[in-house]
Amino acid sequence: MTNTMILAADWDRLGPTFLEAIMDTLIMVSITMVVGGILGLVLGVLLYTTRKGGILQNAPTYWILNFLINFVRPIPFIILIAMMYPITLAAIGTTIGREAATFVMAVAATFTVARIVEQNLVSLDPGKIEAARAMGATPWQTIRTVIIPEALGPLVLGYTFIFIAVVDMSAMAGYVGGGGLGDFAMVYGYRAFDTEAMYAAVVVIIIIVQFAQLFGNWLSRKIMRR
Repeated sequence: MTNTMILAADWDRLGPTFLEAIMDTLIMVSITMVVGGILGLVLGVLLYTTRKGGILQNAPTYWILNFLINFVRPIPFIILIAMMYPITLAAIGTTIGREAATFVMAVAATFTVARIVEQNLVSLDPGKIEAARAMGATPWQTIRTVIIPEALGPLVLGYTFIFIAVVDMSAMAGYVGGGGLGDFAMVYGYRAFDTEAMYAAVVVIIIIVQFAQLFGNWLSRKIMRR
């Protein structure tokens, strides 16, 4: 009886904090997906089009982009947070809080998305691109009307995969005071020996990921059936 009363009292106290953690996670993930998704798409398309045989073939540009992506991608997110300390400080004005965490998340997502985009574009039928070029399409027109539309279905699945990775990054945002469900699970769950609070945060994270996966699968199937 006593334990039940303590748990009820804890949720009365933790309820607003829990809701704030959910909002922090959704905000960090949403901003990261928009910024990292757009920048990553641009970099990925540049990688694909500037590679050998691409419509914008440019060896120096491809080499630089490829090197940057290969350099940043393998770095564990928690180490990337520390490595980007001076850049985050210059760009955001602080190295702690939700904005700082989101900035580093967006950088990490950009380079991951770029590689996913390039890998999906490489599988495109080169005949369709050659046909567009034969009809007088400019490189930009070819990218806009052939390359991206043809790869859109697989790209949606790729972005769904990135979304799940970004949610995972947000769980580590607590190391820089970013808040979110991961921080809530550690501070108010694991460290406070409150398994109910910890599992509540985990369940919400699972729900967010499952919803994103189902939506991504549905949207991808819809696009590829056109």
